[in-house]
Amino acid sequence: MDQVELFKALANKARLQILNWLKEPETHFPDYKASCGDNSVGVCVGHIQRKSGLTQSTVSEYLAVLQRAGLVNATRIGQWTYYQRNETAIKALGQLIATTL
Repeated sequence: MDQVELFKALANKARLQILNWLKEPETHFPDYKASCGDNSVGVCVGHIQRKSGLTQSTVSEYLAVLQRAGLVNATRIGQWTYYQRNETAIKALGQLIATTL
């Protein structure tokens, strides 16, 4: 995990908000139903875009930044891409902060 890229990914209020929403998707997207029928795969870009009020291209770029940093995982099913937090990486980030900074 590249620490500089990781902290760059976190240095944006909207990306932090997306990570927060994905922590408890059932709370932040209460009416969400995954098109594939399995909500455990994550939340699709369109729902995140509607909640954020940002353009779909901006949300897609933000999710790509978070994915490159290892903070979210993407699952592609058909035409849809679903995102969920990478809890292992987030736990490692917490340990990194606690032990290094």
